[in-house]
Amino acid sequence: MPKRVPELSPSAVANAKPQAKPYRLTDGGGLFLLVQPSGAKWWRWKYRRPDTGKENTLSLGTYPEVSLRIARERRGSARAQVAAGIDPGEKRQEAKAAKVEAATAAGDTFEAVAREWLARQDCAEVTLRKSRWTLETCLFPEIGNLPLTEVTPRLLLDALRKIEATGKLETAKRARIKAGQVFRWAILEGRAELDPTASLRGALKSPKTKHHSTITDPARIGELLRAIDGFTGQPVTLAALKLAPLVFVRPGELRQAEWSEFDLADAMWRIPGARMKMKAAHIVPLSTQAVTILRDLQPLTGEARYVFPGLRTINRPMSENTVNAALRRLGYGTDEMTGHGFRSMAASRLNEMGWNADAIERQLAHAENNKVREAYTHAAQYLDERTRMMQAWADYLDALRAGGSVVPFKRKAS
Repeated sequence: MPKRVPELSPSAVANAKPQAKPYRLTDGGGLFLLVQPSGAKWWRWKYRRPDTGKENTLSLGTYPEVSLRIARERRGSARAQVAAGIDPGEKRQEAKAAKVEAATAAGDTFEAVAREWLARQDCAEVTLRKSRWTLETCLFPEIGNLPLTEVTPRLLLDALRKIEATGKLETAKRARIKAGQVFRWAILEGRAELDPTASLRGALKSPKTKHHSTITDPARIGELLRAIDGFTGQPVTLAALKLAPLVFVRPGELRQAEWSEFDLADAMWRIPGARMKMKAAHIVPLSTQAVTILRDLQPLTGEARYVFPGLRTINRPMSENTVNAALRRLGYGTDEMTGHGFRSMAASRLNEMGWNADAIERQLAHAENNKVREAYTHAAQYLDERTRMMQAWADYLDALRAGGSVVPFKRKAS
């Protein structure tokens, strides 16, 4: 007489702890709980196909969404199908294929809806390109052909953990964010009711925070500025290198700068909100040094749309890698200095030198999420002080370039 397998209890299921390798807790009748090293618990039922007699395994859901009682009920239903000569696994695949076919025809698969979402994004081309790459490379191969409403937290998590398993923690995080954006848009459009990413907070490993490499030591800043002055590459690239530390905007905002945004007579650069990360208009007061660089560049690119056009065509801005590549050519590695590092350089030194922290933050175009984005007054906050600060910063950089002993300046009282 075969030995009877003891049944599981709800507490045994709840208290099952992950181990180094996957393991099973059996409940009898072919039902078992598969406990993964990640802590995930999957219900499975082992049965023999009615047509061939070959062993097969059927998924019955995940715990705690599916309790022990519900798992047993599903086992009972599946067992009844086998007794009737129906293969429950095959029937499920047929039903899934029918749903996919219907969703594909209706344009309601995750991929179809995600591409609609992409087409409606009003953002910089580089941002759009990154979003498309994340979706096409990380998510479409795993869940792209599924009906949007069939993408469960478990299915999405499995897809994300495949990315995580390769060590690309930041990519997995970005993929979760993109999936959430697609689902939230679909909810607003009446195409979905739930966002499965809401259940995944804390489910992925946190990537280590990476800071953009920068130089903040005054003596080394002077060395960098002298190295830039000695750059022998393209004149447009040299102008971008010289202007970057004076305006310390984001690299994308610099390389996509348009002549129509500049008022050199008034020494102001007004960047429209559509080109800003926070989608809020931004004002950059220009020092006399910055104006000189731009006036010297005007004969070369002033008739074009972009201040810093690409080498192959004036109808597109310079490549996003141009400034970083120039820094490498000057001998500065990725662990020493980046185009984005000019922002950290200015933020660090200006704070140490006593300038108003709020004015610095506003000049860096950092904004709280609850601030009014469209208001011009927001862009112009602390503008008088920022104008003085930008000129003082340029003068300070000139002194560092000259190699003199520079006493840190303090801002004048307003």
